[in-house]
Amino acid sequence: MKTRLAAAILLLTATPALAHRLDEYLEATLVSVEKTRMRAEITLTPGVAVYPIVLADIDTDADGIISETEQRAYAGRVLRDLSLTIDGRPLRLQLLSKRFPTIEEMKGGLGQIQIEFSADLLFGGATRRLIFENHHQSRIAAYQVNCLVPRDPDIRIVAQNRNYSQSLYQLEYLQAGVQSNSLFLASWSGDRVWLGVVALLLFARFAFLWRQRARNPVSY
Repeated sequence: MKTRLAAAILLLTATPALAHRLDEYLEATLVSVEKTRMRAEITLTPGVAVYPIVLADIDTDADGIISETEQRAYAGRVLRDLSLTIDGRPLRLQLLSKRFPTIEEMKGGLGQIQIEFSADLLFGGATRRLIFENHHQSRIAAYQVNCLVPRDPDIRIVAQNRNYSQSLYQLEYLQAGVQSNSLFLASWSGDRVWLGVVALLLFARFAFLWRQRARNPVSY
């Protein structure tokens, strides 16, 4: 998912972008939903005034180089500061890719860290509610969250809601062509009842044969 292309197809219901202030760590997240998966990209841009705080958290050995190990470790910390649920059930985030700028770019306030991740969506019905929370570097962060127009025509965005800081984002959408939870549970419960009846009949048959054998023991 490329940020430049994604920005062109943001939903019109998205809130206006915040100005990138020098004393803030801008963390902008783009979310895309499918029937069985969600993908997102978070772009983190430290302002000049907070860049030393961010760099110290990334370049942990303070050697002036952001190594591959440090990049992966920082991406993992970012993901651990994120929370994602679907219909009230927590999801496990999976790192897909990461890209880090040079330290010189960060010093100039132009360096962008891009982290792409995904999560497999649990089974659900036609109405879905996804909740995303971001608490990374909350003391200096300025959050933004938007959703891309779904590529799947069966998925329709209903509403987007955010708290004031946009650290909490709620997405409600509808998806066609799926069985509802209630029908699925009813079918599953019906199958269990039927299996229980069969098991009870087999047990009764076994008990009857056992009693018959006890009354008429076989002689050798």
